[in-house]
Amino acid sequence: MVISTHILLTIALAPLVGCLLAGFLGRFLGRAGSHSVTILGVAISCALSFYVLYQLTLGGAVAYNQNIYTWFQIGPFNASVGFMVDRLTAMMLVVVSFVSLLVHLYTIGYMHDDPGYKRFFSYISLFTFSMFMLVMSNNFMQLFFGWEAVGLVSYLLIGFWYKKPTAIFANLKAFLVNRVGDFGFLLGIAAVLYFLHTLDYATAFHAAPSLVGKTLQITAGTHWDAATVICICLFIGAMGKSAQVPLHVWLPDSMEGPTPISALIHAATMVTAGIFMVARMSPLFELSPGALSFVLVIGATTALFTGLIGIVQNDIKRVIAYSTLSQLGYMTVALGVSAYSGAVYHLMTHAFFKALLFLGAGSVIMAMHHEQDMRYMGGLRKYMPITWITMWIGSLALCGVPFFSGFYSKDAIIEAVGLSHRWGAGYAYFCVMAGALVTGLYTFRQMYLTFHGKERFSVVASHGHDHHDDHAHHQPGVLSHPPKESPWVVTVPLVLLAIPSLLIGFFTVGPMLFGGWFGSAIHVNAANNVLGELGLEFHGSLAMALHGFTQLPFLLVLTAFAINTYIYLFNPAMAGRIKSALKPLWTVLDRKYWIDNVYFALFATGSVKLGRLFWKVGDTALIDDAMVNGSVGVVHRVAASVRRLQSGYLYHYAFAMILGLILLLGGYWVVGQ
Repeated sequence: MVISTHILLTIALAPLVGCLLAGFLGRFLGRAGSHSVTILGVAISCALSFYVLYQLTLGGAVAYNQNIYTWFQIGPFNASVGFMVDRLTAMMLVVVSFVSLLVHLYTIGYMHDDPGYKRFFSYISLFTFSMFMLVMSNNFMQLFFGWEAVGLVSYLLIGFWYKKPTAIFANLKAFLVNRVGDFGFLLGIAAVLYFLHTLDYATAFHAAPSLVGKTLQITAGTHWDAATVICICLFIGAMGKSAQVPLHVWLPDSMEGPTPISALIHAATMVTAGIFMVARMSPLFELSPGALSFVLVIGATTALFTGLIGIVQNDIKRVIAYSTLSQLGYMTVALGVSAYSGAVYHLMTHAFFKALLFLGAGSVIMAMHHEQDMRYMGGLRKYMPITWITMWIGSLALCGVPFFSGFYSKDAIIEAVGLSHRWGAGYAYFCVMAGALVTGLYTFRQMYLTFHGKERFSVVASHGHDHHDDHAHHQPGVLSHPPKESPWVVTVPLVLLAIPSLLIGFFTVGPMLFGGWFGSAIHVNAANNVLGELGLEFHGSLAMALHGFTQLPFLLVLTAFAINTYIYLFNPAMAGRIKSALKPLWTVLDRKYWIDNVYFALFATGSVKLGRLFWKVGDTALIDDAMVNGSVGVVHRVAASVRRLQSGYLYHYAFAMILGLILLLGGYWVVGQ
């Protein structure tokens, strides 16, 4: 069986059609028409994505890899638009389209009163199209197009409320940080073209073994392994897009955008593009142990140290944002030990429970009149039972509690790192193990502060219509009416995301992690196959979960649960005492290790000062004063001097003529001698 090209084109283009209709004809379609056409487009893509996945897994279809359109050709090099759809791509299509569809539905309720309603739907459909082009591409040029397109739409969505200064600062920050990563990514693609003479995936992967022994002279007298240079440059792109240390600073600030964006872009899809890209490039990365060690150390550092920052956050969305950074670190660690299937599997499970947590946080924010500070919440479980239960499911999945989906993917990564002998694996194992405790600390703290304990808000009756939006200003902790459960367009997506967050790991862990489900889409050298070694001890998802109850990661999560339960349910005053006792550590985490301050002082302030230097010295002093005004001044002074010779007296002119004649005759006499 062969997958139809028309089906793949429909998957990619249906969201684009919805975007264009809502964007250009929104004033004629109205609010209902705009959300209807965009939701229909994504729903079509979602249904067809499930059909493609069915064809590849149960229908006997072979992987699809064809060029559809040649963009340009220069000599032997050509850039095409084409699709490579194998099981890796199909899984990503299902995750992206399913989460995107639920976010579209959720947005109807969340953005109901926003004046940019139609524009918002147009943007999120454009994002979905861009993500499809990224994951379906069969060549580096199209990959780069999708890569930049999701970055552009992310910029538009983070700064969606363009009258809000913090949102504009956040989207500019995201744009600039991603440009740093994208520069490395572009260099990596250029190196692939230089050494392998192609932009096509299949051709490049087939020729990849020829990189062995080839070197690149970056500076005089130094020879760098070609495969290592290519892989590190490509991974720098992933560091930007997937928010790895030190290019992670943009993601927490991106919470300034509307909550549906946090769920769609910064939890489930865009930030996982880097993880998907490295997994797709596994034939290249397997050639360079040095590059994989680099990936491993960066991921481990991100997993632990960004998670620690989440413990001191009070904004409900920022806690989840730092959780996203930490979980992306786990995925990157898996890539670094050649457990590519484990990384992509955690990408899938994480997409469901993290989107659930973000949308649940949005439901809380709506109920709290767009208050995001957890210090003014508490006791919400009796007002919002559906949100409470679904968020607990997402939280337990995030912590890796056995039987929840996050356990199967997260535990497999920790075990795989423990089996690896790659340089940096010991450090990484400590980080991911400690990260289990850290994850429990910030996750249970968030749940207790939000839903349990005493109410830390007051209700003051108001008269007339009380309109709020995400950038409204109001007195913290003061509500005009009691919180209430969100409407069905918000709660239905929560329930639909809670189901896979609870169940999908149990039913898929065997084939996807240990059964070679991805097939030839992922390449691992036999010596690096830690998941294969781990699979020898796998005796089913039930046995794995039961065994998980006796393992250190679960015991660490249980410890975090006990600590938070005691503090926030029985002794709330202890939280303040712990903060005072650990004030230096709390300050370090609250200031985010001062990385933002360094970047701002070095790059932002430094760039402004450098610009002022060029302005004052180059523009003002050199160009304006010296060149423009200076030349004018010289002409003016020369003209003023010459003007004095034009006196109007006849005897002055006669004297000048006689003097000139004497000088002329004197000159001739000197020459004659």
